[in-house]
Amino acid sequence: MKSHPTAPRRALLTLSLLASLLALTGCEQLGIEDPAKVMAAKEAEGKAIGSACRHAMRAIEDCYTLNPKAHKASVFNGWKEMDEYMRENKLEGVTPVVPRPPKPGSPEALALEEKAAAAAEAKDNAEKEAGKEGGKDGAKASKAKAH
Repeated sequence: MKSHPTAPRRALLTLSLLASLLALTGCEQLGIEDPAKVMAAKEAEGKAIGSACRHAMRAIEDCYTLNPKAHKASVFNGWKEMDEYMRENKLEGVTPVVPRPPKPGSPEALALEEKAAAAAEAKDNAEKEAGKEGGKDGAKASKAKAH
């Protein structure tokens, strides 16, 4: 029997396809993330944020404000689940340590911005003064070495 000339080509094509499929199954090892896993991680993170906000006795709106990048539906689900859990088990929330951020444009926010600007200006002035003093000492040291 004569072998068909395309048989080796077909076998080579089949082997190369199998090899490429095998290589693609290891994409996670190459750092290529699976979109389904990324979405599941974001959803889990949102639920954790929502649960923590409810446990810290924060309103859901405050939670959204403090975590603008979090997926809101997941945050809400986590907040709601923690609320149900806390009610069923008669748990009290924990008073938050981090204060609520002031609303933009409010007198508190403006005062914080002014304090931050004054602190930055004082730091810049201190660095400039330190640079001037260091420059004088450096010049004296180089003159002493030359003589």
